[in-house]
Amino acid sequence: MFFYLRNKNKTIKELRKNRSYTAKQLAERLRMNQNLILRVDDTKLKNVPEPLKSKLLPALKDDNLDNYPW
Repeated sequence: MFFYLRNKNKTIKELRKNRSYTAKQLAERLRMNQNLILRVDDTKLKNVPEPLKSKLLPALKDDNLDNYPW
């Protein structure tokens, strides 16, 4: 919750770069298409649609793999 409140105005690209992920690495980690990551790269976290946001948040927060919603 605190991660979202602090970072809701940052873009996905900024958050991804803070964790040292490329778009391809993040897509592989989340088991999704790289084009989807690149499409929302310049979007602020608060403007990302909810199903995608719930998949991105655990990876961007760097939670354990157990918390990923596969």
